[in-house]
Amino acid sequence: MGGSVSFHTALSERLSIIKCSREQVNKLLTDHPPQLTPGIKELVESLHQRGVKVFLISGGFRCIVEHVASQLHIPLHHVYANRLKFYFNGEYAGFDESQPTAQSGGKGTVIRMLKEQYGFENVVMIGDGATDLEACPPASAFIGFGGNVVRQQVKDKSSWYVTSFGELLKELEKI
Repeated sequence: MGGSVSFHTALSERLSIIKCSREQVNKLLTDHPPQLTPGIKELVESLHQRGVKVFLISGGFRCIVEHVASQLHIPLHHVYANRLKFYFNGEYAGFDESQPTAQSGGKGTVIRMLKEQYGFENVVMIGDGATDLEACPPASAFIGFGGNVVRQQVKDKSSWYVTSFGELLKELEKI
């Protein structure tokens, strides 16, 4: 997330060590369901009320990100994340390397695709990592987020940096 190695390399190396089974992933989701950062639900709700399409573009895993999307009422076809692969017996079989989010620059690839598919003129990316930052351009703007962790590179290179989603919600309410 600091950007010192390619995302694909980091992902491959981490997964080759972990080799999680389908059962382990399911247990993780049951024992430690994804928790939403305070204010994100209200921000997404406000965007939806305004007719703004919201997408989750993540270097994480779709099986986890989908739980977040469901909590935020984001359609699952608006989720772009990596897919774990398992053998029929549930053992780890790798990950889908064809997903754009499995590559450095993948989030930008997804944004370009969304702009083309939906005809978006403006796309705002919000994120806390190097792979989020590098998605602008093609994103029209990038808002650095430090509410969970502050990454100095992201903070330094963001034209707008916030530490809570409440800050963004207050600005949105002014419009």
